[in-house]
Amino acid sequence: MTKFAALLESTEPVLVDFSAEWCGPCKQLKPILEQVKSKVGAQAKIIKIDVDKNRSLADKFQIRSVPTLILFKGGKVVWRQSGVVPASTLESIIRSNQ
Repeated sequence: MTKFAALLESTEPVLVDFSAEWCGPCKQLKPILEQVKSKVGAQAKIIKIDVDKNRSLADKFQIRSVPTLILFKGGKVVWRQSGVVPASTLESIIRSNQ
């Protein structure tokens, strides 16, 4: 099992930000994710995956646009959305999946 796959199997929520360096909305999402991380702390992991550097992961999760956020818990997708999402929305989705 890869390190990434093992991380997704976690019992705590794992929010994955599939993004790209060239993507404007992805840059807008960065401070939002930092704000969410400061609010939820150790209750969830937030990681960023560059789709250009990780094509196989982007294909596996059928990423068609960036940014795409996927929340995993216990290896399962519990929420998914493309585009910029407000910090309050992300925080409440993470908390409801703890």
